Amino acid sequence: MDGFSLGLLAGLAFGTVSVLTMLPMPLDDKPRALAAAFASRFAIGFIVPYLTLPVPGWAAGALAGFLISLSDAIVTRAYAPILIFGTLGGAAVGGAVDWLAPL
Repeated sequence: MDGFSLGLLAGLAFGTVSVLTMLPMPLDDKPRALAAAFASRFAIGFIVPYLTLPVPGWAAGALAGFLISLSDAIVTRAYAPILIFGTLGGAAVGGAVDWLAPL
């Protein structure tokens, strides 16, 4: 599988999982919050397959997930759930990339 397809699939999967976990939450502007969460998580899934760092894929993914999630965490002040989910999701995507199709 090429990098673009893998990134698209990983982004859609991670974005969807993120939205599904947020559906039961009471939010002031739910459509906007879900769209923002999907966009951020999609970015993590889409970008991680293209990273070439001198570390294992899970570590590169974790770093990307943390950095991409950081702005959302600062704006919402919900640091722990956003940073933990983004970091773990990035690590999962990076590990899956190493396992499925090292680029």
